[in-house]
Amino acid sequence: MFKCMKCKKMIKQLDEVFVRCPYCGNRVLFKERPPIAKEVKTD
Repeated sequence: MFKCMKCKKMIKQLDEVFVRCPYCGNRVLFKERPPIAKEVKTD
């Protein structure tokens, strides 16, 4: 899942040739990550 930086809409699949938002045409997309925090142990 990707999210458009301009219109903030979720995009499930991207075209292989064109990496653009199908709603607004913006080419700046980022991959949506799950909101799970990782726990790291320290000594």
